Amino acid sequence: MLVADLRLDARPVPGEVRAYAVDVGAIAWRDCARRVREGGGRLVALWGADRRDLAEGFEVRAAYELSDALLCVRHAMPAESPRYPGLDAWFPAAARMQRSVRDLLGIAVLDAQDSRPWLRHGAWPEDVHPLRRDVLPHSAFEPHADRYPFVTVTGEGVHEIPVGPVHAGTIEPGHFRFSVLGERVLRLEERLGYKHKGIEKRFESLTLAEGARLCGRVSGDSTVAYTWAYCMALEAAAGCTVPARAAWLRALALELERIANHLGDLGFIGNDAGVAFGLAQFSRLKEDLLRANAAWTGHRYLMDFVVPGGVARDLDPAGRGLLLRQLDLLEPELARLREIYGEHAGLQDRLQGTGRVPPRTADELGLIGLAGRASAQPHDLRVRHAGAPYDTLRVNLVLRQEGDVAARTAVRFDEALESLRLGRTLMERLPEGPVAAECGDAPAGATGVGWVEGWRGEVFVFLECGDNGKVRACHPHDPSWQNWPLLELAVLGNIVPDFPLINKSFNLSYAGVDL
Repeated sequence: MLVADLRLDARPVPGEVRAYAVDVGAIAWRDCARRVREGGGRLVALWGADRRDLAEGFEVRAAYELSDALLCVRHAMPAESPRYPGLDAWFPAAARMQRSVRDLLGIAVLDAQDSRPWLRHGAWPEDVHPLRRDVLPHSAFEPHADRYPFVTVTGEGVHEIPVGPVHAGTIEPGHFRFSVLGERVLRLEERLGYKHKGIEKRFESLTLAEGARLCGRVSGDSTVAYTWAYCMALEAAAGCTVPARAAWLRALALELERIANHLGDLGFIGNDAGVAFGLAQFSRLKEDLLRANAAWTGHRYLMDFVVPGGVARDLDPAGRGLLLRQLDLLEPELARLREIYGEHAGLQDRLQGTGRVPPRTADELGLIGLAGRASAQPHDLRVRHAGAPYDTLRVNLVLRQEGDVAARTAVRFDEALESLRLGRTLMERLPEGPVAAECGDAPAGATGVGWVEGWRGEVFVFLECGDNGKVRACHPHDPSWQNWPLLELAVLGNIVPDFPLINKSFNLSYAGVDL
């Protein structure tokens, strides 16, 4: 479906992302969602805002991916009655986003099928909504009761296993409530939100330049993707054109981030399946790459490398030689470890058929990113909506049909190898010229969007500029919003001891959805 097929009075949105925006009423809000779904489009993000200080009440926004562009739909509501029709009938992933908007802004869904809180864990009263503009940033509240009604499963022999939110090791907090018969999982219900940090509120007190640094810390393993998406939104609002060399260096950093995370996950997947050798080997390879990152940018995880207007550092011949040698060393080792993983009967027995998400289920529920591509979902912004420099690189789309842990592992191998190729190409064809342009402050009220294919999936950022060069509102959206619900389905019928392996194969972000 194309934007024009919707026959809306949509206006083009300036910037690198090909996008359109439209304001609609309640009926058109719902009808637009239905037609997008029926036309094969996807929900990218849903968020809200308090505009009462501008005498405009409240608003809720949704971003959709259509064949030719991103469509941003805005629905305004009066201050005295902030309610809107829900979108979860067509996009199930919208349910948790709607619950989050209700917790933070008090904007309710008219036909909510699930009215339980999502982010509010008793840290603030039920009638307080922290993202409203009249709630001060440093407000403190007494703890309140938190009686969250999990869905229960009954039957002879059925019992519950609660896991978390505090886990062994140093992983982030999340609660998993298993209903099991013997060891077989009948139901899994997740509860997240334990790391809610008030990031969207924090944006409101920062300058536009400071916002880039904060956005790069929403989910630390995706700092390049988040910062690039934020800068993309800011540059659109400010009318800034990024030099070609800077765009290519951003892509190089994004591919290095992808490789590093895939190496780490491949090691932990092997470890969770009893092949500790894999963790040792992949950790060694990742460590070498992180050291090369640090030698080039000054930060192992490439933090603060992307800045408004370009990048913070150029790539000199010495740095280029170091990175090329590192990529050349990685490729044969990655290929050899893939052979070992493939020939290890015990490992393959744990991976194949485990935690399967069939392609049809993935399509119906909106699975995206590398997990989606392992279930035959062809969503990769570097291919479908390629901006500079990906529009000249011909990225090879990696797809698998099986949708199990083995497929998600294979996608990581294939994408890491493809990123090695892209990294070399980016360095060989790197344009000459400056690495940054002046990115002045955007006028108050200006908006922009950023959309980047991170290693986990697409990262979306909506930015609205305020007075005096400050952020009025910023909504960063992690692909984990779409994929966490699919983890609940992937584990059904599997045994409880396989959950850590299935969970690792998705490797979703807690911090990215807790904001």
